[in-house]
Amino acid sequence: MKEAALERTLEKIIMRAIDVNQHIIAELASKNTVVPKDYKETFSGLVEFKIFSKEFADEISKSVGTRNALAHEYDELDYSMIYSSMKDCLKDYHQYCQYILDFLEKK
Repeated sequence: MKEAALERTLEKIIMRAIDVNQHIIAELASKNTVVPKDYKETFSGLVEFKIFSKEFADEISKSVGTRNALAHEYDELDYSMIYSSMKDCLKDYHQYCQYILDFLEKK
């Protein structure tokens, strides 16, 4: 039960951020904006709008791999990998939320 709750919560956190990224990109896009080809690129897409740095985008976008494993490889999950990534994930998404809030306050 705890594993299932952890998996679903982690997947929802990552997908919510991807949704937020897609909405911001759609709102701010110009004819020169590169449209993200995949979920990972939605994070790098926010770099164009100076919401956060490329380094941060590169780091947090790694969580898309975790999301893909949770969504598609659920029968073969390596729980030690999931558990070991939790601390970084929570830190990264806490920082992500702060970047988004700062951006919204400026707008």
